Amino acid sequence: MAADKAKLLQSLRIARTDAVQTPARRRRAPLLVAVAVALVAAVSLLGLFAAPFAVDRHDGGVGATKPPPALVPTAAPEPQRSHGLVASGYVVARRKATVAAEITGKVVEVLIDEGMVVKEGDVVARLDSVLAERDLALARSRADAAEAAIGAIAADLRNQHLSQHNFASEADLTKAEARVGVLRAQLKQSEAQFETAGLDAKRAAEVLEKHQIRAPFAGVVVERSAQPGEMISPLSVGGYTRTGICTVVDMESIEVEVDVNEAFIGRVKPGMAVSAVLDAYPDWTIPASVIAIVPTANREKATVKVRIKFEKKDPRILPDMAVKVTFEDSGTPTEKSAAAN
Repeated sequence: MAADKAKLLQSLRIARTDAVQTPARRRRAPLLVAVAVALVAAVSLLGLFAAPFAVDRHDGGVGATKPPPALVPTAAPEPQRSHGLVASGYVVARRKATVAAEITGKVVEVLIDEGMVVKEGDVVARLDSVLAERDLALARSRADAAEAAIGAIAADLRNQHLSQHNFASEADLTKAEARVGVLRAQLKQSEAQFETAGLDAKRAAEVLEKHQIRAPFAGVVVERSAQPGEMISPLSVGGYTRTGICTVVDMESIEVEVDVNEAFIGRVKPGMAVSAVLDAYPDWTIPASVIAIVPTANREKATVKVRIKFEKKDPRILPDMAVKVTFEDSGTPTEKSAAAN
């Protein structure tokens, strides 16, 4: 019984080793953390010092170091270029005409369409010419009648001259001379009538020719205005009567008109090189040059109009296209100093 109580008391006693070990472990924890931090720092330092002596595995040499990259010689800086004067404008055609008839008539045939190329004098349309053909025939008939009358009177006059030597009496001679005078007057009248009839016939032929409307110059048809069956007149102001058949543009007369601020117009000179860029083709730079400076200013916009020609024509360049131009300022002080260096 006493032995059992002693064992029970012994089991309830707290061991001193656990109490001693716990504070010791607590004291060793910060020490272990410090040692770990020191090891990490040492490894980092070793990495920094070992970086210059890294092995180049591509060369295969143990301990061989990678040579520093060679210095690439850089090109000398380009000379500073000054920006030229920039202006905006439109492509225009110096020769552009609306082809119209000089007389009033009904369109019976239109021989052109948009995009068609025509030469000077080509027939683009025809008008109803029935009445004009009849007028021409009547005028020619009058001319033929007057010519025949001239021949008849001239023959009668020659007979009177021949018969004057066969008259026995003075009265017959006087009568014959009077007849000759009348014939001469009739001959003069017939000649005048023949000349008038000839002029009428010529005029009727010209009127008939005007029923065929022709192109005034070589170019491209950009607009067709009339259709067969419509009335056309040069005096029309509206309604159902048209004034024009088509519009023809001479593509060889294509150029650019831009408005330059009058404060910078002194920098523009005739013959000056220009770079033109169409809004329709922003990646295409077209060489051009200044034709002339129009000697007048716009008071409202404070601008001066400048005409520019393309150095080379191209079918992609069309009238009324928007364009931006840059006037090349050659020989500026910046470029001169760069060339001297």
